[in-house]
Amino acid sequence: MAVIEVKNLSKTFTIKEKKQGFRGSIQSILHPKYRKVKAVKKVNFSVEKGEIVAFIGPNGAGKSTTIKMMTGILFPTEGNINILGLDPKKHRKKLAYEIGTVFGQKEQLWTHLTPYDNFKFFGAIYDIPNSVVEKKIKEFEELFELKDFINTPVRNLSLGQRIRCEIVASLIHEPKVLFLDEPTIGLDPVVKENVRSLIKRMNKEYKTTIFLTSHDVGDIEKLCKRVIIINNGQVVLDDSMENLKYHYLNKKIVEAKMKEKVNLDDEEGITILKDKGYNIKIEVDTEKRTVADALKLLNPDNIIDINISNIPLEDIISSIYKKGDPS
Repeated sequence: MAVIEVKNLSKTFTIKEKKQGFRGSIQSILHPKYRKVKAVKKVNFSVEKGEIVAFIGPNGAGKSTTIKMMTGILFPTEGNINILGLDPKKHRKKLAYEIGTVFGQKEQLWTHLTPYDNFKFFGAIYDIPNSVVEKKIKEFEELFELKDFINTPVRNLSLGQRIRCEIVASLIHEPKVLFLDEPTIGLDPVVKENVRSLIKRMNKEYKTTIFLTSHDVGDIEKLCKRVIIINNGQVVLDDSMENLKYHYLNKKIVEAKMKEKVNLDDEEGITILKDKGYNIKIEVDTEKRTVADALKLLNPDNIIDINISNIPLEDIISSIYKKGDPS
């Protein structure tokens, strides 16, 4: 059963043009000119109950505009949105009781209050009886391991602890759909894994449908079974994580500084991206060759410095947009 349905969704902004220089500024004031910018162009997708879906794209692709329309902050120019049977444009207040939001870069908690006091506050906002709020706090305290800092002012919490509390605050009213925007941004690898575990547990325990945006490949790979990619205001890919991994995330980038030059021409599974003397950058297709094999070709004794990374998500999106659907 679909809990989110987006059909032919479009958003056009009218922007005032600015001219440079003093004369240009005066002319812009006296005779303003406007241009229309299409931020979202006929976007279509649906999300089933209990899914964790990644909604990704480069900066300026239309992600935030789409989410703002889905949550009722912006009104669409064209098209329809149905969230849990509600139209965000007409039923924003009613919808607010059914959805939750967590923005990694924006705080919703009062920093001078403790997490406990914040949870009580959010319970009051949603008209939840005090006895029910207390029961929920006890449940979340155990489930999300908050005991050590639930009575510490939020301003004194680490970023990882705060994000954990942000997620709990968004769950106080038991939302059926949760929008997560960069939930692990700025966190160290260990804390990232903890937050990802919490998100998976939340989805499993409460059957919460999760709509996730992130620039972190790890978030997408470890949390989502489905990915929607948007670029230039249009959906350019809507596919399973399994298919995306097969086509793109099975490649690794290896950058190495060498003592002596190496020749990797015609090596299966290896694409040379840059070869400048003693510095080399290669792409390893792990379907054809392991990273360990690639390192043997470079010769560990010949390596001064090395860095191994995933293909940047921005590059994946760009590649998909240029080539079309990889399937």
